[in-house]
Amino acid sequence: MASKKEMEVVKGLDLKRYMGRWYEIASFPSRFQPKDGVNTRATYTLKDDGTVHVLNETWSGGKRSSIEGTAYKADPKSDEAKLKVKFYVPPFLPIIPVVGDYWVLYIDDEYQYALIGQPSRSYLWILCRSPSMDEEVYNMLVQKATEEGYDVSKLHKTPQADPPPEGEEGPKDTKGIWWLKSIFGK
Repeated sequence: MASKKEMEVVKGLDLKRYMGRWYEIASFPSRFQPKDGVNTRATYTLKDDGTVHVLNETWSGGKRSSIEGTAYKADPKSDEAKLKVKFYVPPFLPIIPVVGDYWVLYIDDEYQYALIGQPSRSYLWILCRSPSMDEEVYNMLVQKATEEGYDVSKLHKTPQADPPPEGEEGPKDTKGIWWLKSIFGK
């Protein structure tokens, strides 16, 4: 059965090329993201110590919400693209560290789209450098996820504006209301 096999992970990921902005094209719903989130994106910046600064942003109810974290190789000696991501929650009072797996399951040669997952297969993201993706590419990534044992019926496309918001447009959710709502499944 596909879900029993070890997932294939990208080998030799060029972290420098991976840096920059990625738009969420589709994902499995997560309690860490608002259900009505739009224009969801991640921006990665390589730091001098080899770790990656992570900025995840989404717009909910017209307000921009964000959370920052750090990504690092799970095994510095391995060439597999198995990363750990650490965030402190809640974002408005960051005191509790939450660490998750971030495995790059597929990336194209030009580093324009990627499939991200983790070992329990509870989380899945389809990312792209632009806010829209060719349907043929999307279907190929969904097929790859299926082959890795994911239940792709859980995938939800993320609405993206064209053009996408720049910088920190819009009022900011400074209270972390989206995070509190997410705990209660709103």
